[in-house]
Order: sequence, then structure tokens, then C-alpha cells
Amino acid sequence: MTTPQTPILEARALTRSFGNVRALDGADFDIYPGEVVALIGDNGAGKSTMVKALSGSLALDSGEILFNGSPVDLDSPTAAADLGIETVFQDLALAPHLNAAQNMFLGREKPAKGILGRLGFMDAPTMRKESQAALDMLGATVRSLTDPVGAMSGGQQQAIAIARAVAWAKGVVFLDEPTAALGVVQTRNVLDTIRRVADNGVAVVFISHSMPHVMEVADRVQVLRMGKRVATLEAKKTSMEELVGAMTGATVGATS
Repeated sequence: MTTPQTPILEARALTRSFGNVRALDGADFDIYPGEVVALIGDNGAGKSTMVKALSGSLALDSGEILFNGSPVDLDSPTAAADLGIETVFQDLALAPHLNAAQNMFLGREKPAKGILGRLGFMDAPTMRKESQAALDMLGATVRSLTDPVGAMSGGQQQAIAIARAVAWAKGVVFLDEPTAALGVVQTRNVLDTIRRVADNGVAVVFISHSMPHVMEVADRVQVLRMGKRVATLEAKKTSMEELVGAMTGATVGATS
């Protein structure tokens, strides 16, 4: 890919402490439109804290976040969503009592046309049709669009959460361990979808412990260790051994 000069999303010197624990300690991050960046690090490296900060779910102690080169205040998930930033967290953030289509359009419901819409009725057929299209793009199959998602398997719930994020993301989508609960076929579909989303100009942040998946799908890999970015490496020019070495501190990779 040809890298533009300005990142769509950039973090500079982010810090965040939880009591005596410094989860982020001057951490940096950047990603460009249409790029897949894998964010990796050992447990406690600061990945989840970074994702929450950049998706508007966590306040920072200090640091600066820029979107398309301009400083922004991501003080809520709504503020992030308004910029086209969507996130799939490990807990999926689905409403278990609602069905797949209702979860897909949660907070973005489509009112019915005419008087029914003015009376508060939703356009359920359209929401089901568009939800099915989003799931089809992912290559995912769910048992029913009208059953509560709480009664579905973990893999089906994961697929719904990913399809929702991909459908609404216009700038950046964060996928935190998106293949963790999936089988082989669904995992293949998710990895293929990540590349398709990036090819359409959306930046994808891929957080994963699976080094083979990272090597396959990422353009660049950014490594966090002890709350700091310690390496930025081109996926095609690195190895799993080098990535693991950067994660553990055994080696230091090329930094940006």
C-alpha cells in the first residue's frame, strides 16, 4: 500500500495510571487510511488501555490524540463514533436480550416511514435486510436475526459484533482479539474481511495474540511493552521471532 503523509489516527505520549500501576507510559500509536496495523504485546503491556483510550471509552491522564492531523477530544464512544471510529471489544458489548438486527442498529435505529415512524415504530424489515447484508459480507451465519443474541453461540455473537463495527466504521475500526472465539472457517472469513475493509480505505487496528494471523493480515506491527511503543515493524520484513523478541524485550525492533 502507498502510505499517505498524515495518519488518520495518531496518539502521542499517552499516559494513564490505575493507582500505582502505569498502564500507559508515554505511549505512541499511528495508523493510516486503508492500513491494517497489528497492535501486539504481552499481557499487561497496555493494549486494552490504548484501545479504550482511542475509542473514547477511557479518559487519559495526559497525551494527545489527533484525527486526520487535528487534535480531538475522544471523551466518549459517541465522540469516536461521530468520527467513524468503531470498536469490537473482547466482551463484545452486545445486548443479550435483543436480536441480531437490533444489536446491529443499537443507537442507530431506523424509524418506520410515515405515521408509524412518528409513533415510535422501527423499520424492522430494513434493519434485518441490512444486518443480513453485513453478515453476508463477513461470510458469517447466525441462527436467526430475530432470536435474542444471548441464546446464540460465542462464535455467532462474535460475528454479529464484528459485522456491526465493520458496517458502521468510516475511518477506523478496532478489533480486539476478533478471532478468539471462532472456528477455522469463521476465522478465515474475519481475516479476509479485514483486508477487504482496508482495501475500501478504512484503517483497521488488529489486536491479537496469534502471530500467524498478525503476519498474514497486517501491513505494519506496533509492539507495546510496559505501557510504551517499543517497535514498529513492517509485517513483510519481520519474523515471528523478531516480534516475540520485541514483546519480551529480548530485541529492539525498528521504531517509527
